[in-house]
Amino acid sequence: MLIVLHVYSFRHVFVWPRLGKVLLAAASVPFIEETFFRGIVLGILLRTGRKLLAIVAVSALFAAVHFLKGSEWEPGIVTWTSGFQSIGDAFAGLADPMIVLAAFATLFLIGCILADARVLTLSLWLPIGLHAGWIFASGTFSWLARQQMVTLPWLGKNLLVGIIPLGLAAVTWIIMRLWLKHDRASQI
Repeated sequence: MLIVLHVYSFRHVFVWPRLGKVLLAAASVPFIEETFFRGIVLGILLRTGRKLLAIVAVSALFAAVHFLKGSEWEPGIVTWTSGFQSIGDAFAGLADPMIVLAAFATLFLIGCILADARVLTLSLWLPIGLHAGWIFASGTFSWLARQQMVTLPWLGKNLLVGIIPLGLAAVTWIIMRLWLKHDRASQI
């Protein structure tokens, strides 16, 4: 649909090594992030007995951490101020408050979906699978197409910003819940 509306267009040249990076990220990142966020942090927070608070807290942490990006490190150029520069660079993604709010909303919703999947299944496998699917879909779409225009609020500068990504995440959540309900009903 985004291609039909000329928001995105197909790339004429595909950088094949980038597909390998997408596959590697989709295969590795979910194991690391889900083990930490939904396994360790959510597991500890659930022991308080406040399930909703635990889900909200871990989802907010998940969203916030995704804004911390380190700069490319150049060996040999280290001064006494290098650490301060790195800290400043890590928070550079917070420069535009509207983009931050829009992306935070999507990441927070994704965090809630993944935490809900973990709580409902008592397992990390569904959150890992959902996370891997999102990384693969987003990375593959970015590999195949390039953005032609920014169409805020529908879709912002990337696939995390706007109403379309929020809507897709919400639809995923509904499908996941219906599937789990159907799966449990069929086991009775």
